[in-house]
Amino acid sequence: MTVDATLAEGAAQVLRDNDNGVILVAAPSLYPHQWSWDAAFITVGLARVSVPRALAELSWLLGAQWQTGMIPHIVFDAVDGYFPGPERWRTELSPNRPATPPTSGICQPPVHSLALAAIVEAARHGSAADRRAATEFVRDTLDQWLAWHEWLATVRDPDRTGLFEIHHSWESGMDNSPRWDAPYTRVTPGVMEPFVRRDLAHVEDATERPTDLDYRRYIWLVDQMASVRYDDADVQRVIDFRVSDVFSSALLALSSDVLAELADTVGRPDAADRLRVIAKRSRDGVAASVSPATGLARDRDVRTGEWLSAATVGGFAPLLCGGDPGLVSAQRELFLGPEWCGHPELRYAAPPTTSPVDAAFHPRRYWRGPQWPVINWLFARAAVERGDDELAGLLREESLRQLSDGSFSEYYHPLSGAALGSRNQSWTAAVALDWLGRAW
Repeated sequence: MTVDATLAEGAAQVLRDNDNGVILVAAPSLYPHQWSWDAAFITVGLARVSVPRALAELSWLLGAQWQTGMIPHIVFDAVDGYFPGPERWRTELSPNRPATPPTSGICQPPVHSLALAAIVEAARHGSAADRRAATEFVRDTLDQWLAWHEWLATVRDPDRTGLFEIHHSWESGMDNSPRWDAPYTRVTPGVMEPFVRRDLAHVEDATERPTDLDYRRYIWLVDQMASVRYDDADVQRVIDFRVSDVFSSALLALSSDVLAELADTVGRPDAADRLRVIAKRSRDGVAASVSPATGLARDRDVRTGEWLSAATVGGFAPLLCGGDPGLVSAQRELFLGPEWCGHPELRYAAPPTTSPVDAAFHPRRYWRGPQWPVINWLFARAAVERGDDELAGLLREESLRQLSDGSFSEYYHPLSGAALGSRNQSWTAAVALDWLGRAW
């Protein structure tokens, strides 16, 4: 068996082991439920194994969509052992939540269109039944995906800046990134119901995870949202954390373009037109955020109006959504340069989540330095979208070398290459399967 075949079998086994018959859990112990953007990445890999199973995964997620259009960041299974669980989220207080299953009350980045496209692509090479099922799924669920994109582009961007706001760093997917350090200094938890963290029991080293102070702030924000029953307008009024997220906004632009193409294929030009309006506004908002001093895109604190100039992977938002060729070219050069993928001490030439030359760089702590295979995949996928096969191929090659240890870890030490976080992470295995199934 070749090295690639061995890696593919290992990745497929991770997905089989993490499938509980209803959902494919994000990780066997640390993340025993369905996470929104995890589910999208997982589906990309599942599509290469079974189109019907991939469709079932997205169907379960869509079944938890809120009446507002929001797709929640966690859909809870019956398994206990995760904090914060449904009892702390208290989303039953909201009239907009689904009757069942229980969910969290926030969202995650809108990458689901990329999963839809992966299913459609896999179905083209499959059976007639697969092709029919994929087409019918896109047609039948398009209005739900459109409602999700439009909720982000309107409710979460009331001033139509092109950058939608998040109310918790969990919504960005990059929980403890230096991107959020300044806004979190203005989050001061008050009197809270006590809680016990459970995440630290599932990692070998506590320094790989957010700090206790981080967690107090995280739960304080959850309590603030629950106090107003997750009403969108009231949350914006009371929440201590309101930040325009440039990376997620870039993903909204990319995903809206992809979803528009899918809408065209099922005869929905009306939806396609609306999605392209969202994509353009988001792309323009991302471009307008770029710092002339650093060349990196910036988040913005909505409460203070302050641009947030952290040297993190979030700064490469224009590489995700494209746009002005000069901007994309400058970003590409920076991305591959000595402060990022070309840093001489990196084990693999993939983006660290914080630049190794920045004071905030921490090579072991979650989103403050480690490399994440799913982030590598996102940049590779976006490169393909704009015809940059060279960059996509480089990221594929380096990522498969990184994953050759067979641990399929959540993230990796950027200098030593050591596996960090939870092992047998479903989305890591899934993107490995996708890479192994294509040339770029």
